[in-house]
Amino acid sequence: MYVAHLSLTDFRSYAQVELPLEPGITALVGPNGQGKTNLVEALGYIATLGSHRVPTDAALVRAGTTRAVVRAKVVRELEPGHPRSTLVEIEVTPGKANRARVNGGSPTRARDVLGILRTVLFAPEDLSLVKGDPDGRRRFLDDLLVQLTPRVAGVITDYDRVLRQRSALLKSAGAARRGAGADLRTLDVWDAKLAQTGAQIIVARRSLVRSLAPHIERAYAQVSAGQGDAIVTYKASLDAVLETDDDAASPELVEAQLLEAMGRLRTKEIERGVSLVGPHRDDLVLTLGGLPAKGYASHGESWSFALALRLASYELLTRGDEVDGWAGGDWGPDGEPVLILDDVFAELDARRRDRLAELVAPARQVLITAAVADDVPAPLAGARVDVMGGEVARVL
Repeated sequence: MYVAHLSLTDFRSYAQVELPLEPGITALVGPNGQGKTNLVEALGYIATLGSHRVPTDAALVRAGTTRAVVRAKVVRELEPGHPRSTLVEIEVTPGKANRARVNGGSPTRARDVLGILRTVLFAPEDLSLVKGDPDGRRRFLDDLLVQLTPRVAGVITDYDRVLRQRSALLKSAGAARRGAGADLRTLDVWDAKLAQTGAQIIVARRSLVRSLAPHIERAYAQVSAGQGDAIVTYKASLDAVLETDDDAASPELVEAQLLEAMGRLRTKEIERGVSLVGPHRDDLVLTLGGLPAKGYASHGESWSFALALRLASYELLTRGDEVDGWAGGDWGPDGEPVLILDDVFAELDARRRDRLAELVAPARQVLITAAVADDVPAPLAGARVDVMGGEVARVL
């Protein structure tokens, strides 16, 4: 697949911009602060309904306006030699439910357009996948899950809603217990809802990590010239509570395990006012040469691991692997995602720059942002678009 056109209205710094694109390699070149990243951020938003830069939508809407609109014309071959274009539009309205349209049709839920565009985005923020907190690694898994199996998005949304409701009840129960007593009759209902949705997420993540693991190990060897084995494992909070490690457990078994763990932890949860077990407390453990990558890996090794996570994601999406229990989309022969490299090469040493360039050059569409043209490695020479002061201009 590839993006043939991107249109933005009141998105970030842009009042209005039109950007024609084509297959192959395109470099978006301009000084920092001119809007290059805003363009590729918009494409990532269409693919995942999230930004790689900020956790909420408010910052995506241009100052002084109330909504932003992102449109992209996506071309895919559902049958070999028969390309078909789809116009997807998302209206971003902070504080309200975002709406979407496909080919100018009636408004629908934003998550109904997930799967039309697939992207894999490399960015300087990726270093936090190795060095940062578990929240970033959980988001990495969930964003990839949503692109592989869009229906997972609804489960994640439901889980987040239930988690907020249950956490609020735990806080009020804790306050009541310190006062005149607590009414916990509704807590069992929220326990059941949290266990049901949480089990589906845990099982899907475990399946995803099993599929990713060999691709990550291979990609790390390619980027780092074989300096140590890169291993990924999924660490579930319920396993620590129950002292188990059943990586192949069914959703029904995991649901039962979550309910048992919540029962054991109920007193602590009420005292602290938080939910202590579930996918929101899990982690993707990264190991390099038998040691935790976080805290032990060098800066260069950490970058190699971060790049391996993205390259493995690209490979998995291109292959069209499915997550156990979740049917993927009908991609036909054209599930290869658009590759986006947002100011990455300026962060890498010469060897890693060259290896990454060689690995991504064959992709059907590669979009690169760079402050200066010289930051783009020679193997990625292609079309060039200059970005300056909110304006875009094709140069090559």
